[in-house]
Amino acid sequence: MPGKRTRGITPGRVNVYERLKTRMSKRKAARIANAGKTAAGRSRMAKRAARTRARRGR
Repeated sequence: MPGKRTRGITPGRVNVYERLKTRMSKRKAARIANAGKTAAGRSRMAKRAARTRARRGR
């Protein structure tokens, strides 16, 4: 929603937070959303996701 400020969430990551919040707790969603604040953080998350997918046999 335009003009809506979500406290504790990095600006630009609010959409990510809102999507994650539908699947998990607010605390977990905030932690993941804020971890993607930097390019390095997003890269780290992508590597973790790839490793998880590989473990699951995808």
